[in-house]
Amino acid sequence: MTDQLLLSRSGAVATLTLNRPERHNAITLDMFRELPTVLAELDADDTLKVVVLRGAGRRAFASGADIAEFEEVRGDAASARVYNDDVAVAEQALRDLTKPTIAMIHGYCIGGGCGLALAADLRFGDTRTRMAITPAKLGLVYSLDSTRRLVDLVGPSRAKWILMSGEQMDAHEAHRLGLLDDLQPVENLEAHTYDFARLLTTRAQYSVRAAKQIVNRIVAGQIAEDEFTTDLRNSSFDTADYAEGVRAFLDKREPHFD
Repeated sequence: MTDQLLLSRSGAVATLTLNRPERHNAITLDMFRELPTVLAELDADDTLKVVVLRGAGRRAFASGADIAEFEEVRGDAASARVYNDDVAVAEQALRDLTKPTIAMIHGYCIGGGCGLALAADLRFGDTRTRMAITPAKLGLVYSLDSTRRLVDLVGPSRAKWILMSGEQMDAHEAHRLGLLDDLQPVENLEAHTYDFARLLTTRAQYSVRAAKQIVNRIVAGQIAEDEFTTDLRNSSFDTADYAEGVRAFLDKREPHFD
């Protein structure tokens, strides 16, 4: 792992940090390319239950993709296609992580940084948060997958406003529209985010991960049960989580899931 992506852990919670504070954590192509490998390693680690994605420092989650390298890595149509594919793979890797993910957003969350945050399951922000998606300021077109994630959160009309204008939204507007799931005072954001992450580690992990899979399938257009979702639900009765949950309820105590 390069020093532009930092990985740490506390118990069953992993933190992945975008580490370019001198550039407001602008995301380089190398960072996008490295993310799928790092996320695959986190997914394979059975001792980890939740992943928090954040930016280094306190001024920005990520100010966007690093435009300073665009002439080199995105200077013509051919290189732009490769670049776009790498970004899409990184965002999809975050979305497809089987474990819940929380983007902890402090300060600027712009462009490619916002696209990455939208691929997380949840977004917690503070009152200094500023969000924008800026293809119209650069002559670019947002991908279908990224646009769909935006539409799912804010609806089609607001998605058009966000994409066509490229205007920044303050924290309260982002929260009102649904881009932020939780809004905290600056001094509370970190503690609140990690308190919630630790809460998720105490829940039945089969249930948590199954919920993520089923919600993602609904968002992708599934409207009826199929063999996969039926088996996912029925298989829960064979898990140690189910046995512990029922026993804890009967014993009138808090469950202790592995």
